Amino acid sequence: MKYTVITGASSGIGLEAAKAFAKLGKNLILIARRKDRLDHLKEEILSDYPTLEIVNKTVDLAQNENVFDLYHDLKIYDIETWVNNAGFGYYHAVADQDLEKVSQMLHLNIEALTLLSSLYVTDYKNKENTQLINVSSAGGYKNVPNAATYCATKFYVSAFTEAIALELEAKGSPLKAKVLAPAATETEFAQVANGSNSYDYTKGFTTFHTAKEMAQFLIELYQSQEVVGLVDRNTFTFDLSGPLFDHYQTGIKNM
Repeated sequence: MKYTVITGASSGIGLEAAKAFAKLGKNLILIARRKDRLDHLKEEILSDYPTLEIVNKTVDLAQNENVFDLYHDLKIYDIETWVNNAGFGYYHAVADQDLEKVSQMLHLNIEALTLLSSLYVTDYKNKENTQLINVSSAGGYKNVPNAATYCATKFYVSAFTEAIALELEAKGSPLKAKVLAPAATETEFAQVANGSNSYDYTKGFTTFHTAKEMAQFLIELYQSQEVVGLVDRNTFTFDLSGPLFDHYQTGIKNM
C-alpha cells in the first residue's frame, strides 16, 4: 500500500491538496499542528472515499526533534509522494520584524523542509514513480515589498528543490523533485503574514487564486514531467517549466 504525505494539511493549499490526491485514489498521511482540523478533514475525505487509508499525524515541525521523530515514525509506510507544504509568511520591513516570529519561520520554511526533503531523497532516490514536491512561492522567484525575509526563505526552497531535481536527473534517479510556486492565494496565509484575523483578499489583491485552484495546479505539476509550477504574479497564469535558476551545465555529476 502506497501513501502520499502532505505537511501543513489542516488548511489552505494543504487541505485542498489532500482532497485532490484523495480524488486520484491516493492513500494519505496528513501532517499538521491542529488535531481537530486534521480529524475533521479525515472524516470529510472518508465520507467521499471510504476505501482510502488515511493516517493523521499531529506535529509541530518548527521543532527539529519533532521532524526526525516524525520521519522515523513514517518509515513503516511506502511513500510514493511527499509534499512539503507546511510554512508561513511574515510581512514586515526588516527593521520592524519580530525576531521570534522570524526564527519560527526560518525553522519551518527552511530547516524542516530541508531535513524532510533530505531524508526522503535518501530513502527513495532509487524508487520508481516517486516524487518530492516542495511548496515555495512566486516570492521565491521575485522579491515582494516588505517581505525580504519571507521571500529569502522561499528563494531557498526554490533553489534547493531545483538543485535536487538537477542532481537526481544527473544521477539517473527515478525520483522526481518539483517546486510549486503560488502567488496570492486565498488562505490563512495573508492573515498570518499581515498579523490580521480580518484580512480581506478582495481589498488586498485585484486577482488571486483559491486554495482549491492552487491544489489543482499542484496536481498538474504532479502529473507533468516538469520541475517548476509557477504562478505569474502579473498575469496569474500557471506555467510548467524546467528549472528557472541559472545552473552549471557541466560537472553536475561531481556535486
